[in-house]
Amino acid sequence: MIKEFQQHLQNQFPYLLQNPFYIAVSGGIDSMVLVDLCEKLNLSFEILHCNFTLRNTESEAETSFLKAFALQKNIPIHIQYFDTQSYAVKNKLSIQLAARALRYDWFKEQMKQNNIQYLLIAHHLNDSLETFIINLSRGTGLDGLIGIPQINESIVRPLLIFSREQIALYAQQNHLEWKEDSSNQSDKYLRNNIRHNIVPLLEGLHTNFLESFHQTSLYLQQTRVLVQDALQKAYQDVVSNVNDRVLRFDLQLLMQLKPYTLYLHYWLKDFGFTAWEDIYNLAEAQTGKKIGSPTHTLLKNREELLLYPNDSAILEYIALEIDTIPYSNESIPISIEFCNTSYLTISSANCIFVDYDKIKMPLVLRKWKEGDVFYPLGMQGKKKISKYFKDEKYSLLEKQNQWILCSENQVVWLLGKRQDNRYKITKTTKTILKIQYK
Repeated sequence: MIKEFQQHLQNQFPYLLQNPFYIAVSGGIDSMVLVDLCEKLNLSFEILHCNFTLRNTESEAETSFLKAFALQKNIPIHIQYFDTQSYAVKNKLSIQLAARALRYDWFKEQMKQNNIQYLLIAHHLNDSLETFIINLSRGTGLDGLIGIPQINESIVRPLLIFSREQIALYAQQNHLEWKEDSSNQSDKYLRNNIRHNIVPLLEGLHTNFLESFHQTSLYLQQTRVLVQDALQKAYQDVVSNVNDRVLRFDLQLLMQLKPYTLYLHYWLKDFGFTAWEDIYNLAEAQTGKKIGSPTHTLLKNREELLLYPNDSAILEYIALEIDTIPYSNESIPISIEFCNTSYLTISSANCIFVDYDKIKMPLVLRKWKEGDVFYPLGMQGKKKISKYFKDEKYSLLEKQNQWILCSENQVVWLLGKRQDNRYKITKTTKTILKIQYK
């Protein structure tokens, strides 16, 4: 096993043969075998150990065992205690998720502080199979079917080529000591239930079931590389940056991809979205329709989708085109409708009436920019909007928040302030538009 392990590192992780790294060690058989393999190869490493203070004397026994082991072997060890129960309650997490969050945050902190590039974790082939079954039961895409990746950013799992049986045999042959975690025997945890009840049934179907699963995982990983290449190429064609915070998806190009829903899912899955059917339907929705996640918003704007963080005001970055009348949308601050000529057409700060035949569709809603001019209703001639702001004693914040409605780059209305004289209704007006600022 040690020769196979060494060859695996040379082929896949040569960096580890020449540079120091960490090993996450619980004291169980898997992590102790990983430590022994690395020690026999004279690799440079240190141990990271977490005590989650969940199993009282058993947790402390594991920590004491590792302290003595590290002292005997002259291996540097770093130990961190966590109040996992309190953290879980405070953050409304299960104990397992709380422990995971705590240990990985601490791992990252240690690596950053000590300039260590990689952390080794002792997941093996059976762990990968269990993860595959968990993901399959919950519904998953290609990423979930691959199982546990051999390397994920700075996390390396070099034992994935070995089964639990091979690891146990190595530990026995090399007279290794380890500590058993009693919680591993309880079927109340999903992973343990799968390990004790489902995996044995699958292994009984075929004598080489684990090896076949491992080979399938390799094929799926190769397929994933091809898929990612295709996704990246399509991404470069379809997606562009409006600025450093807003992404634009060209709908005409997106809809040519088959199936376009798959591309959208892969591109958006890391932004916290869950309402996938609503997102897929957004491509054919009306302008202004949007879908939110805890961190981002996806907005339909004519022939594009715009993705932006929830802490940014999207219309500060783009011009929103309105090409349908009547128009009303909860996410856009105006509504537009046709108005009967006998209607009382007296404009106010938040409602104006314009001559429909004088405008050109689409109307564009945007924030003002330097150089904009308009013809204020009730005044002679044109005026720079910046000069209007100065005369009206606008604050900097008011300037930044001022919306304008345009027709072919001509200002129709400073929303909530002043209408443009060129679009006012007259005695010859045939069709009136009522525009309200919500």
